[in-house]
Amino acid sequence: MKRSNAQRLRDALEDDIINGRRLPGERLDPDALCREFEVSRTPVREAVQQLVASGLVTVSPKKGTFVARVGLDELVEMFEVMAELEGMCGRLAARRITEEELAELERAHARCEAAALAGDTDEYYYENEGFHQAIYAASHNRYLADEASQLKQRLKPYRRLQLQVRHRMGTSLAEHRKILAAIEDGDTGAAERLMRNHVLIQGERFSDFVASVKRLDGALTRTD
Repeated sequence: MKRSNAQRLRDALEDDIINGRRLPGERLDPDALCREFEVSRTPVREAVQQLVASGLVTVSPKKGTFVARVGLDELVEMFEVMAELEGMCGRLAARRITEEELAELERAHARCEAAALAGDTDEYYYENEGFHQAIYAASHNRYLADEASQLKQRLKPYRRLQLQVRHRMGTSLAEHRKILAAIEDGDTGAAERLMRNHVLIQGERFSDFVASVKRLDGALTRTD
């Protein structure tokens, strides 16, 4: 999947922020970013807008753009809501999906498999988005799909971060297979449960997530 300059810049900044290379409170200078990434101001502006939407940066009038502080409690709460929304999408998709939509879901899953086989976490991240969007569309509930998409956009950087954990990509793909099978079988209960658990951060995944976010908080504390 070919990504635009704005997407590549956003991904690079996401990585830097999530992994503590750009600290909370640090100012993002547009001209410096243009020089660093050898791009024009347009992709820088687009990337910053996307990062603002995901809550990783904030814009202060007349002061500039800054890396935001991460709120762990709020993030956990959003993941809980996201899990419920995705569970609903899975349940409705298992009941309402058309043959054409099922074929598209299978193609999206095949693209995820190819990315996982190549060991490309960034490519898998984007193909994973397509898999979930196919399920949203198959729910045939536009309001639910819009709400899920908006919250998913807000949590994108943190879902991407989880894929960098060892073996998580393979585990995610295995979960996709079970979700696809449940939707193919029209098993609404299984589809809802599997989709919910796929998103919910719990057990070891929760511990890894907390450790990552606390690392960011620690970086801020050292700069205060």
